[in-house]
Amino acid sequence: MLSEPGARVDLVVNAGARSGADALAAVREVLLTGGVGDLRTHEVTSGGGLAEALDRVMTEPPRLLVVGGGDGTVGAAATRVAGTTTVLGVLPLGTANDFARTLELSPDPVVAAREMLGGKIVDLDVGRVNGSAYLNVASFGLSVEVTRRLTPRLKRFLGPAAYVVATLRAFRHHRPFAARLEFPAGDQEPLDLDELLQVAVGSGRHYGGGNTVSPTASPDDGLLDVYAIVKGRLRDHVSIARLLRDGSLIEHDQVRHVVTRAVDVVTTVPMPLNLDGELAATTPAAFRVDRNALHVAVPAWSRAGRLDGGA
Repeated sequence: MLSEPGARVDLVVNAGARSGADALAAVREVLLTGGVGDLRTHEVTSGGGLAEALDRVMTEPPRLLVVGGGDGTVGAAATRVAGTTTVLGVLPLGTANDFARTLELSPDPVVAAREMLGGKIVDLDVGRVNGSAYLNVASFGLSVEVTRRLTPRLKRFLGPAAYVVATLRAFRHHRPFAARLEFPAGDQEPLDLDELLQVAVGSGRHYGGGNTVSPTASPDDGLLDVYAIVKGRLRDHVSIARLLRDGSLIEHDQVRHVVTRAVDVVTTVPMPLNLDGELAATTPAAFRVDRNALHVAVPAWSRAGRLDGGA
């Protein structure tokens, strides 16, 4: 049990997240009344403070690490927890909360905390690019320009709608690029692609404020969903945008989609990579799957770990 007697639980909350400061006291109360006896709370307000707090917590790994923040905060925790016996709990306190959506958590962090304590533990995959971990999607091209325009101020005032505004601004200044995709597992033929808008490599299911990687994407299938969008007219991409929510964009004639166990990407010049909303790597890039590397607390009804180790 997550709340078994004597089990240590650390609660790390990014108070700089969209609703971080307001949720801390209420979530702490839920954990204490839910049976957590040894609860240690860490409130952070910056990226540097978050990294220090997580490193400090994991010097003596707890039974459960509950992290409150957006996908960047959760990803930072997952990087440190992956491969250990610590269970990761997630409180959706950011703008997009895509990993929490994949876990099928309530968007209310207090309800999510209750669901987590009364739920189950599943083993999920972690995506890796050049060694760096990510949970949802790694991408390059338009998404990088969107991230650069997605300021904290814009997210604070517009919420999820900030992604739409940032995307329209980025599209006007985007320049097409070329990429070569090679598949070291031998499960796909190499691809040489030109005039691209974006390439994305999904490990999880949701990204970009509720978009879906593909209709069949799962965070525990040991596979990567790779799609490349060819640049066209704005109206072409409006039609693709309408298909993002359920992942059916992979059927559009301007989208190339493959499923693989590993992919290596080379571009003419190095390009920055967006890992779950953070610019954290560059091409050339080697994408891999770290199978069942992450133990995660999810609601009892969650389908996030429905395969849970099965191919």
